[in-house]
Amino acid sequence: MIDTPARPLTGRMVFAIFAGCFAVIIAVNLTLAFQAVNTFPGLEVKNSYVASQGFDANRAAQEALGWDVSADVDGKRLILTIDQDGAPVVPTIVSAVLGRATNVSQDVEPVFYHDGVTFVAPVNLAPGNWNLRLVAEAADGTRFQQRIIVRVPG
Repeated sequence: MIDTPARPLTGRMVFAIFAGCFAVIIAVNLTLAFQAVNTFPGLEVKNSYVASQGFDANRAAQEALGWDVSADVDGKRLILTIDQDGAPVVPTIVSAVLGRATNVSQDVEPVFYHDGVTFVAPVNLAPGNWNLRLVAEAADGTRFQQRIIVRVPG
């Protein structure tokens, strides 16, 4: 058997290994940062100070309604239940956006119809956690806003 001498570890080789490892780390960080910026849905409000001024009053008015809101998926239907002390409530739905918490690429605006007890909308959702961002208006004009977590079984 022929013995070939091993290449000696030189300063250039150590530097190349060191630079290669840092290049991989920097590339991964840049990729993750780029993806985070591209999938960020944007600002919730333009001026948080102004939005905070009416927060407590809006929350108190919303809580005074006494609504219990829940959403569930039954096959290809999104079922939104709004009740007050066990009796169904039929507010005007101003807007409803159903989407993932982390990006807006899968957001949909379900079109609800009232079946006499609940609101129902046809949907086609992949398994996982979804958020229904609901804005409704009571008969007396009180605005109701809530984010409802919807779990779609896999």
